Amino acid sequence: MRLAPIELAHPACRLPKRVVSLLDDADTRIERLQFEHRDRPIAAFVPCDFVEAYRVLAYLSEINLAPGHRVLEWGSGAGVVTCLAGMLGFDAIGIEVEEPLVALSESLAEDFEIDVEFVCGSFVPDGYEDEIDEQRDINWLRTDARSAYEELDLDPDDFDIIFAYPWPGEEQIVFDLFRRRAAEGALLLTYHGQDGMQLHRRVR
Repeated sequence: MRLAPIELAHPACRLPKRVVSLLDDADTRIERLQFEHRDRPIAAFVPCDFVEAYRVLAYLSEINLAPGHRVLEWGSGAGVVTCLAGMLGFDAIGIEVEEPLVALSESLAEDFEIDVEFVCGSFVPDGYEDEIDEQRDINWLRTDARSAYEELDLDPDDFDIIFAYPWPGEEQIVFDLFRRRAAEGALLLTYHGQDGMQLHRRVR
């Protein structure tokens, strides 16, 4: 299996008022959480471009590019992208290893009445941890937490779209994990800071 790049040609659509309210509220909650943890910052927690994430997900939904409507966010952070996917009608789940971020995510989704799910754990499936530890150059991606898939009773290949914001030095790990464990035809949407969003499909 390999990853085939897909060019993104999504329009700069106007955000619905409910989405704007969600993003404003999420920004406030994130700032508060970061202030509360100022003495012990949460490792590798850097929010992505949520506006761009919404626009790409809306585009994917509009043109039915994915084989289905089940979305998984690897390292869901504050849960904003998972919530945005839920607002767009996707069946969305976020996996996050840091408990304070999971709590923030769940309260955000509850307050905005968004039907999504968050699980505290690792998005790395059991049996893949050693390969990650061997190939990575930067030690940000935790492999010491339990895998979240047992609690979900789902595997990576049960999802149609997987979103991730890989930390610098871990992009190839995310690509390799998706290439090995995602379903054929599934989409991988990744955010790369100044380089923006990238979209790939798993193909033979």
